[in-house]
Amino acid sequence: MRKIVVFTGAGMSADSGLQTFRDAEGLWADYRIEDVCTPEALARDRATVIEFYNKRRRELLSAEPNAGHRAIAELERRFEVEVVTQNVDDLHERAGSTRVTHLHGELRKLRSEGDPERIVPIDGWEQRLDDRGPDGALLRPHIVFFGEAVPMFERAAELAAQADAMIVVGTSLAVYPAASLVRYTRPEVPIILVDPRCPDTRGIRNPLTYIAKRAAEGVPELVRELLRRAERQ
Repeated sequence: MRKIVVFTGAGMSADSGLQTFRDAEGLWADYRIEDVCTPEALARDRATVIEFYNKRRRELLSAEPNAGHRAIAELERRFEVEVVTQNVDDLHERAGSTRVTHLHGELRKLRSEGDPERIVPIDGWEQRLDDRGPDGALLRPHIVFFGEAVPMFERAAELAAQADAMIVVGTSLAVYPAASLVRYTRPEVPIILVDPRCPDTRGIRNPLTYIAKRAAEGVPELVRELLRRAERQ
């Protein structure tokens, strides 16, 4: 086993104190998706959308990577590791992972409303309503809204197809197209799920191992075992 793809969702960062979206007490229990996470919402009520992501950014800046994030970064000692995440935080990068593909965008970046390829970092947590990019167009959160294409999915699918093993952490496997990523692995590739509540595995035909633990507990245990095996080889 040489190349490991780690596919993470909201449960990965929940142990760092960041609210998930779909749990009973998650963000979508407090906000309507149609009000804060669609292109139509941005056009209709720009202030509400910008403030929603400013709040998420403030929370992120006060959070730290957990033991699960750090363990994934440690895997790079022995393996070629590609992280594919549904999360918009930067906790994987801050933990030390060097190759991270964000499927749904990144909180700490903004992009031009005129040209989605023009992406700029944001310093601090606050995006002002009239912030403009180098092209003069208004900036928006660099987030894939509901109803928008997922531009990084093709790259993620290519990575999955190259994997010798896939570790899936803290995702419900219910948000598409991201949830279909497991189907791009070769049939013989083992898939390891780490989640306290077993997600929907009906679409998985690969050899499957399930670790019923939270990310900050289950991932370090798994990584220690993988590193031990690698050292014996």
